[in-house]
Amino acid sequence: MAGITIRCIAGRDILLVFKDRSVYILAMRHQTPVPSPRGRPRSFDTEAAVERAMGVFWSRGYHATALPDLLRATKLSRGSLYAAFGDKHSLFLRALDRYVADALTRMDGELGPGKDAVDGLRAYLAGYVDRTSAANGRRGCLLVATAMEMAGRDAEVDRRIAGFFKAMEARLADALSRARATGLLADGVEPSSAARILVCFVEGLRVVGKTAPTRTASQATADALLDRFLK
Repeated sequence: MAGITIRCIAGRDILLVFKDRSVYILAMRHQTPVPSPRGRPRSFDTEAAVERAMGVFWSRGYHATALPDLLRATKLSRGSLYAAFGDKHSLFLRALDRYVADALTRMDGELGPGKDAVDGLRAYLAGYVDRTSAANGRRGCLLVATAMEMAGRDAEVDRRIAGFFKAMEARLADALSRARATGLLADGVEPSSAARILVCFVEGLRVVGKTAPTRTASQATADALLDRFLK
């Protein structure tokens, strides 16, 4: 028995059935499509997970960090971690982005346009001295450690490290330019060159900090360098 369906009003379809030259009309109930269930929302804080993963990468390095280390730190299942971040490498890049954002936010607080330029530069260097002293110093810098481990072998990592150093230089050059505008920069000091020297100094200080120098020695070195740039 063959038939065709035609659309009718009032939410019903009509089925025309042909049999032995007779036409039978049957009403068919209209079926409302059932929407597909939506996926469950994530029940964890992704930024908190990134921060915990960052701590693991910072302590162990990228290659020495295994998936079980990340699962323990983030308290996520394998499926949840991959669904949220993709894979270990993607999570590592998120951790680097978080580290860079935190560092630049801190710099903006120290060197912001509303701050006295020289006071800001001293606060910036004092912050690095703090981070190179005692236990903080032995931990080192995530960006420096990553550069030592992966620079030249991972384009995404290279881009982030280079971008961070460039952003640091720009902020320092701006502060030094403001110091020059108020007559506080020493004659012959060019802000962009001095900014590059300061970046090299503070990142080198993070490396030296792993050997546990005294805070007094680190602060004296920082003061001596900055004083070379000021009147």
